[in-house]
Amino acid sequence: MSDQPGREPEQRLPALRSPTEAAPAGRFSAPESAHPEGLSPQRSAQIVRQSASARWVGFLVTCVVVLFVMVYYFYEVGAPLGLTKPRLEAQDEAQQVTSIERGYNLYVANCARCHGPNGKGSNEGWPAPPLNDQAKLFDHLKASYLKNVLTVGGRYVCGDPKSGMPTWSNVNGGPLNYKQVEDLIAFIRAPSTQEYIKRHPELNEPIIGADGKVETFKGWRDPAFKPDPAATPVPDCWSGSAGGTEAPTATLPPDAQVVTVTAETLAFDPKELTIDAGKAWGIDFFQKDSGVGGHDVDIRAHDGTVLIDNAKLNDPGETTYVMPPLEPGTYVFICSVHPIEAMTGTLTVK
Repeated sequence: MSDQPGREPEQRLPALRSPTEAAPAGRFSAPESAHPEGLSPQRSAQIVRQSASARWVGFLVTCVVVLFVMVYYFYEVGAPLGLTKPRLEAQDEAQQVTSIERGYNLYVANCARCHGPNGKGSNEGWPAPPLNDQAKLFDHLKASYLKNVLTVGGRYVCGDPKSGMPTWSNVNGGPLNYKQVEDLIAFIRAPSTQEYIKRHPELNEPIIGADGKVETFKGWRDPAFKPDPAATPVPDCWSGSAGGTEAPTATLPPDAQVVTVTAETLAFDPKELTIDAGKAWGIDFFQKDSGVGGHDVDIRAHDGTVLIDNAKLNDPGETTYVMPPLEPGTYVFICSVHPIEAMTGTLTVK
């Protein structure tokens, strides 16, 4: 041992070796058994090819991962230039549509009996205030106000002991849970610019009409509506229709042609009218039915387009509709409240 005690330091060091003497190979390398035999040229080329293939596979995997990350990123935040919507925004819109379609069924089942199927309320002879009114939907019928009314009823919100608006939320004993209240509010505030599908309340399947097409409906609120700057804001708990002073009533020329239409027992008499083309004319309308929601006489094209929308008489009475000139042809006069065959006739303009 080079570190044996009792020897001088020089004697304990390893023996010096001449610089020309080669060091034993075994001191600095693995044993011979660890050294593989020499590789053939074919095996060396194969190893090189495998190494190149591995690099290409790694490159392709990296490209796929990068492409996936980019696609998923634009799926989440939306493609540039507005080509696609962000995922969360698209899902929010889809859920909003579903909420509105559920709210439609809730409205028909619970609210239409008082506010009317079209939300016109007392404007069409129904006992409750109108909801389908742009000025009210713009500022008065906000989501917060509707939620309060549905939760505690009209008596508490408006302080009116005679209010017929009951409590609808199950928080206070009503039949609707919080989600149904939200769906109902979503329907009332749904925009008129979008079309929605009528669905079966229990099956949630689209309702197919008699013509074989899916039945649809549109919302009431016009997003583009702006009240007149001089208009008075609709006050809270307003039960009537919004709007300013009515326009002056139009009058007929002395020589204008006037025809007579009578509504009685849910039928028009006569069923055929004839007038001259290009001249103002009038309809003496006699409304003799009570308790049916009222009658009116509208003029429509054969495709259903409303050309003249006249006011309704809720109670028995008489009025004269002042009508604008019409082009030659045949038209339909009809009661918009009861659009049945008995209250539909033919108008011939010569």
